[in-house]
Amino acid sequence: MSMHPDEQAEYLTFAGRLADVAGAMTLAHFRGVVDVVNKGATRFDPVTVADREAERAMRELIRSTYPTHGVLGEEEQRMTGTDPFFWVLDPIDGTRAFITGLPLWGTLIALNDGQRPALGVMDQPFTRERFSGDGNRAWLNGKPLRVQPCPALAQAKLLCTTPDMFETSEQWDAFQRVARTARMQRYGGDCYGYCMVAAGHVDAVVEAGLQPYDVQALIPIIEGAGGIMTSWTGGDPQHGGAVVASGDARVHEEILRLLNAQG
Repeated sequence: MSMHPDEQAEYLTFAGRLADVAGAMTLAHFRGVVDVVNKGATRFDPVTVADREAERAMRELIRSTYPTHGVLGEEEQRMTGTDPFFWVLDPIDGTRAFITGLPLWGTLIALNDGQRPALGVMDQPFTRERFSGDGNRAWLNGKPLRVQPCPALAQAKLLCTTPDMFETSEQWDAFQRVARTARMQRYGGDCYGYCMVAAGHVDAVVEAGLQPYDVQALIPIIEGAGGIMTSWTGGDPQHGGAVVASGDARVHEEILRLLNAQG
């Protein structure tokens, strides 16, 4: 579904309002005493009162401003609207970073037009950085973003949030084939790492085990900065799972070959 430029500008402005509301909630708890609840059944999957307050505030603002729009968020049940548009929210992507005082977390906000994420915002209120994109352009605090060229994986800087996200030995082995070929590889970053690809400081992110709300806001930012984001098989990444984001198509193609190599 194509979106008129005026409509797109309106929704980007509104996404900024959502980020402001969420930021007021999250900053009130960041580096303070935060109650942490483990919502995981077999592994530690933390959620805080800041996550829940921020998502609730964003949902209320969406409901009052665009009551026909749906909402898909991490902390509450999906709300289906009468309009094809729905907002995809992750109030704190990087809760582990949040509860350890590291500013490598962010609030993720996407607007999906019913077919794909049409725009996205990643807001880091502590560092006062707001990344945004519409699939054709991307910005950091209103200034244009552009990926950096990188001719080969051997010259690339590679990020991954944690090795724990690889659910099978086959996934881990595939990631290791990529990591061993890259010039350097570093763990950590969550959504912040993807924005560093868009900003031209990192060449690729390879991850797995992701949810739609982990990735949808990042796709328009990566693509708007001139990068590529796909599944490990080169398909649509918007539903999460195993994804790759790269700043250069040459590196992206090389990563996909290694991920899908046998043995």
